[in-house]
Amino acid sequence: MARYGVLGDIHGNREALDAVLGALDARGVAQIVCVGDIVGYNADPDECVAIVRKRNIQSIAGNHDLIGTGRLDFRRCSIVAEYALRRTRRTLAPEAAAWLATLPPYRVLDDGVVLVHGGVRDVQQYMVTLAHIRENAAFLAHDFPGARVCFFGHSHEQKVYEVAGEAAKEIAIDRPVVLCREKTYFVNAGSVDAARKRNKRYAECAIYDSRAGALEFLRVPYDNASSEAKAAVFGYRIGPLADRLYSWRRRFVARFQPT
Repeated sequence: MARYGVLGDIHGNREALDAVLGALDARGVAQIVCVGDIVGYNADPDECVAIVRKRNIQSIAGNHDLIGTGRLDFRRCSIVAEYALRRTRRTLAPEAAAWLATLPPYRVLDDGVVLVHGGVRDVQQYMVTLAHIRENAAFLAHDFPGARVCFFGHSHEQKVYEVAGEAAKEIAIDRPVVLCREKTYFVNAGSVDAARKRNKRYAECAIYDSRAGALEFLRVPYDNASSEAKAAVFGYRIGPLADRLYSWRRRFVARFQPT
């Protein structure tokens, strides 16, 4: 039994990563896990990798980690993500890339907790509907017998889904959540990086007490202006002309690509 800090979707945002780690340190959380996407979107991929390694954060590979190191292609990326990841590929230090290449696609913690990035069997699946949750609950039961809690990322939204038999429902997270040991849960701790957020930007994470079966969600302010300025200056934000060129290229490839 342990008390875990759970985070993911860091996306090279050092300011946001420092903020959530500070919040977890202030609450005395020593064991931290990450559901992937350490790089992508922002200008500090090497620094974020170094921090995750130094803190011995148990991590898995997200789709941006795979794409940023050339192990996955851009076909399911948005244009904004592709542009930033092409920059990541050019700038990522060899040592950081080599370490990212060692990350597994999932982890099983001692308390029967499973870490995945997207779906249980698809690193790029957005689990955003109850149908997705029911499908992945079946995959979880088959692939990880006995697991009752699955932490995932990718969709950048703090969520808790509860599964009992064939039924699935979303659980409100406006207060701490206590999990029932007879049911299965899919939990998204939110995104450390808030670059994709349209509303007020916070760095997000969660605390999971496996002994009590309790979840607490955190939203921490960070210096978003600095991270956005660096991303723009160092070429991680796409401009209007590049956006049109990328869009034209995608249409061209789609038109002439064999089916």
